[in-house]
This record gives sequence, structure tokens and C-alpha cells, in this order.
Amino acid sequence: MRWEFGRRSTNVEDRRGSRISAPVVGGGIGAIVLSLIVALLGGDPSVIWEQTQAPSNPNSESSQTERSATGDDRLADFVSVVLADTEDTWNSLFRQMGRTYVEPKLVLYSGAVQSACGYARSAVGPFYCPGDQKLYIDLSFYRDLKNKYQAPGDFAQAYVIAHEVGHHVQTLMGISNKVRAAQSQLPQEKANQLSVRQELQADCFAGIWAHHAQRSRQVLETGDIEEALNAASSLGDDRLQSQARGYVTPDSFTHGSSAQRARWFKQGIQTGDPAQCNTFATTNL
Repeated sequence: MRWEFGRRSTNVEDRRGSRISAPVVGGGIGAIVLSLIVALLGGDPSVIWEQTQAPSNPNSESSQTERSATGDDRLADFVSVVLADTEDTWNSLFRQMGRTYVEPKLVLYSGAVQSACGYARSAVGPFYCPGDQKLYIDLSFYRDLKNKYQAPGDFAQAYVIAHEVGHHVQTLMGISNKVRAAQSQLPQEKANQLSVRQELQADCFAGIWAHHAQRSRQVLETGDIEEALNAASSLGDDRLQSQARGYVTPDSFTHGSSAQRARWFKQGIQTGDPAQCNTFATTNL
């Protein structure tokens, strides 16, 4: 992916190395809400409540050495460029729809973070909090993406950011509120199905960004689309469940299968039209 000469976003908030206190189990409505969100997204809500040691001071020699050794500063620069590119894309598309795009903040953190949705450890992975309209990512996730999920490549990393931005787009469009309201009236299995459709639409919106980024700024290199499709497939519920426990339970899916995630990301890339991402209006996911 050609990103080095791209514009850097001013909406990045670097909290790496910040000290925060883990909540006491049983206290804090925000942590309860976030644990429910994590459960709906297919994660393990227990990670919300685990105690953790505070990260080191970001100005300490050991912290600076670690960042340099892991390339986190280069990754931070990378996500700033990707975020800026999503801003350019969605600002333009919202203007075409007669709307105003409110740019989200992206928070970099290490170990654990406090958001409007509550306290979270990095084990939950990248997430979007509609309460403060911010994206949160511990850059160590990218090592997991490469090594644990077998999805290397900078465009795979960009897909992760674009997917979370997709959830922000859903929030601005009122889609997220409608989904949450509907889920509150449904049994768990039906609520999960709505969650799958919401996640697949975010995948499609990520593809929308890729389409317009390539058309306007020629960011793609050979193999980039394959990297992103591989990342989408690697994070499918069927693959993750099979790896974790050796079998698959489709009724518990919250993000969609590998094939579904790849299909909807490709739908966005091929069409470039947000109207073609209406996963809630199709029987064929």
C-alpha cells in the first residue's frame, strides 16, 4: 500500500503509556456496558474485568526502546495516514448524500484504556465506542493479526481501521441505534443475526473506502486487495471458533463467516456505492 506520502490525520489521540486503574469487579456501569458489547461482538467479556498492571511511563527509556524495537511509532504514523484517507473518502461521500461527516477520533493505547463505553484491555481487540465516537486500538493487535490470524500486510492493517470507521458511519447514519433498539426486543439468537448484518455492513463500508482511495489517490499495490480479503476471512466467526474450540456454532455468530466477510468487503470495493451495502435488506448474506 502506498501510504508514506499521504496526509496525516489530526484526529489521533495517543494515550500509549498512560496509567489507568482497573475497575473493581462489580463496580462501574461503563464496564458492565462494555462487557455486554464485547459479548455481542463475539469476544470474551471476562477480559474487561481482569486486573492489569499500569503501563510504563511513555517517556521512560525502556518504553522508548520497546516502541522503537517493535516499530510502533511507524505503525502509529501508518494508522494516522489511513484515518486521514477515510476522512477524505467519507467527507466526500457524505457531501454527495447531503450530509455532514463528523470525523471520529482514533485513540492509540497500550495495555488498557478507559472509553465512554467503559474500561477495556487490549485483549478485546480494536473497537469503536459510539458513546464518544472514538476508535480504540492497541497497536500490538497488528502483531496478532500477522502471527495469530495469519493475515499479514499493510492493507490488511488498513482494513481493520476502515472497518471500525464503518461502525462510525453507521452511528452517524442512525443505523447503530436502530440495531440496538431492535436487539433489545429479540432473543439472543435473533439479536446475534442483527449483529452479523451490522458487522458485514461495516466490512462493506471498509470496501467503499478502498474503492474511493484507489480511484482518487491510487493507494493500492499488487496483492493489497488479497491482503484485505484474507484479513476479513481470517476474522470470520467460523474460522475463529474452529481455531478456539474445534467446532463451529453458527447461531452464536456475531460478525459473520469468513466467506461472508470477504464477500461484503469485495462488494464495497467493486461498487463504491454505500447504497449497495444494505445487508439488512437481503436474504443472501
